[in-house]
Amino acid sequence: MTVKALRSTARRVLALEAEAADLESELELLVERVCPELLAEPGVGVFSAAELINAWSHAGRLRSEAAFAMLGGAAPIPASSGQTVRHRLNRGGDRQLNRALHTIVMSRLQHDLETQAYAARRAAEGRTPKEIKRCLKRFVARRMFRLLEAEAGVA
Repeated sequence: MTVKALRSTARRVLALEAEAADLESELELLVERVCPELLAEPGVGVFSAAELINAWSHAGRLRSEAAFAMLGGAAPIPASSGQTVRHRLNRGGDRQLNRALHTIVMSRLQHDLETQAYAARRAAEGRTPKEIKRCLKRFVARRMFRLLEAEAGVA
């Protein structure tokens, strides 16, 4: 009886994995139709690109890249005290968009040489890893917004 249940479960797992792969390929086609440049960016996968598109929605919805960054919780918020001048990451906004930005930043930190060099340079300046990631999230939000808006302008 146990073997029969395990085989049945294994068949369901394989069927669900095949279905997930089919849905991912369909999602990739949809992302490519809206903004193919997103998938060419380092660290941007199908799911992250879909989340970026979903949050962006359409051209003109957000007035600027700063508004997009604020929506994604990637806009810096002043957290200065006395003579210490610093910023912290915004904890508000669209959490799924923030997760997509975080995923892209973490992937870039692992695999993109330019991003690694930037992080090393900022660390040498005395920035903490949290501050470096905040700056990178803001950069990624700016870049993705510009890509989405440029693609919408062409269409």
